[in-house]
Amino acid sequence: MRENRLRTLWQQGAAALCAWLSIPSTFSAEIVAHAGFDCLTIDLQHGLIDYSSAAPMLQAISTTNATPLARVPWNDPGTIMKLLDAGCYGIICPMINNADEAAAFAAACRYPPAGIRSYGPKRAMLYAGDDYADAANATVLAIAMIETADGLANVDAIAALPGIDALYIGPADLSLALGRSQRVDQTDPVMVEALDAILAAAKRHGKVAGLHTATPAYAAAMIEKGFQLVTVSTDAGFLETEARRVARAVRGDGAAHGAKGPY
Repeated sequence: MRENRLRTLWQQGAAALCAWLSIPSTFSAEIVAHAGFDCLTIDLQHGLIDYSSAAPMLQAISTTNATPLARVPWNDPGTIMKLLDAGCYGIICPMINNADEAAAFAAACRYPPAGIRSYGPKRAMLYAGDDYADAANATVLAIAMIETADGLANVDAIAALPGIDALYIGPADLSLALGRSQRVDQTDPVMVEALDAILAAAKRHGKVAGLHTATPAYAAAMIEKGFQLVTVSTDAGFLETEARRVARAVRGDGAAHGAKGPY
């Protein structure tokens, strides 16, 4: 079975650098996949992507060594299984609040007797190999998002579950849940304490901790702190940042004319 490079990196004690995909395009996915990230996450929760867009994006990512992940819209077994069958090597599940929800999520990612996943790996066998069914349980990643007050309170119980491979912090939602200002690269002492608590829980139970970031400098600092799955921005963010930079550079006035529209 094709190697899951994230597992290899983590076993070596290294961090994986991830990019988020929210644009339903095979071409933009392929461009980002060739940029040198260790993994790419197709976002089916908040982006514009559905399954019919995600499947060909996975094919585009397959032209590189980047590990394909997906964030599902919710803790729904059917959606989780379908994306695994399409060739995702890991699922990021939002809004995990407690050990029961985490256990249900992990079970959807594993074939019996370890879980409840239904057999039918369709494209996954083309991507991973004919021995997919034999090795999938030990290869596919179940990554639980900690982004609610309940999730934070129950983080130890969630991290303790054998079927959960990593905890991934959604800093924007967690900020709101804790009554703080919504932002990604957090320096708020309350949020820093929460991030540290999640990281510590992951380490106590031999799991990986991940985090969404907005800037390379903050991402590097979080890797230094011990996070081993760090996302830096999104395809849409890369496009917007560079488009604005070019427009401002050409005009030379520091203003991005026409940047605000009806949408």
